[in-house]
Amino acid sequence: MAVKQLERQEWTKDGRKWIFYDYVKNLDGTRRKYKSKKFLTKTEALKAEREFLTMNTERADKDRNMTFKDLYTLFYAYKEDKVKFTTLKTYRDRQKFFKNLENVKLKDFNIEHFEKWKKEINSYGYTTNHKNHLFKFFKELLNYATKWYNFNFTATYNKMTNFTNPNEIPKEMLFFTYDEFKKFISIEDDILYKAMYETLYYCGLRRGELRGLTWNDIDFENNYLSVNKNVVATRGDEDKSYIVTTPKTKSSVRNIPIPKVLLDDLKALYKVSNNHYGFNNSWYVFGDTEPITNGKIRTRKNKNCKLAGVKQIRIHDFRHSCASLLINSGATINVVAKYLGHTKIDETLNTYSHLFKNQMNEIINIIDNLN
Repeated sequence: MAVKQLERQEWTKDGRKWIFYDYVKNLDGTRRKYKSKKFLTKTEALKAEREFLTMNTERADKDRNMTFKDLYTLFYAYKEDKVKFTTLKTYRDRQKFFKNLENVKLKDFNIEHFEKWKKEINSYGYTTNHKNHLFKFFKELLNYATKWYNFNFTATYNKMTNFTNPNEIPKEMLFFTYDEFKKFISIEDDILYKAMYETLYYCGLRRGELRGLTWNDIDFENNYLSVNKNVVATRGDEDKSYIVTTPKTKSSVRNIPIPKVLLDDLKALYKVSNNHYGFNNSWYVFGDTEPITNGKIRTRKNKNCKLAGVKQIRIHDFRHSCASLLINSGATINVVAKYLGHTKIDETLNTYSHLFKNQMNEIINIIDNLN
């Protein structure tokens, strides 16, 4: 290490002109130059140099023995104040997929470790798309270690490949046709649940967006509802614990026109809610002072599917059902994307391109008729 005085033109306005510098060894043995900030006196620079040397030596020893478990802990702590609660929850949930790597030191990580991890993930039976989300997250962890702790995974990183399965049969997307939904909703005699499932089906809301609706978000005069909040369960689906966040993306904040059948039922539900003691427009549309739980939404849905004699679909599949309804009614991809709150049209196309098949055939018919 060395302390030196800078040239006159490099001094700061308040006279700081002393620095120290050194060549610091990375964990892979390569070296990089470190240059300190500027100090007022040589004594200050020398003191800072000693502190840096001690700290850097201790940190190097610690980092050299960092395991994947250490990395995951550091990564999670770093992200805590930078991402949404839902994203943090995803990070927590994914930790189990790296259990067998926990005791592997990063400096020892090689392609054999990765291939062993890949083989384990393949054994779970997930879709290729889901497995590649895990692969992408794996690379995010390695990039974090590279950026903040100077690890070099180049030799291994360049050999890591994503998951492929040319023989995979795409899972069929489940959704209610209009006739199936009419059967499903016909057996519902509670106005709260009737209006709730109609909102999911006709408006294509995500579950958290539905739970976040308050009566302030319903404009009966102009016939639209405003999506501007997202309610996320912090524990199990049956638990009432939750937090209110912003919607998934900026595009998810949107106003959706309310069809007449839903508008009539929302007005009926509003009258019922208005009779409760202490009611005001800040109450949740589907709940009261607190939103309805995920468990209640799912349990009632399961019961209704069975009674109506229709297939069981997930709550999120009501959103797919809405997309199918819009597409089969002639809506363009732009309209569907905006209605569902997708950030990019590509997202809509990737998810629902197969549903546009009928429209593609109609285009051919138009061209054929011209000729």
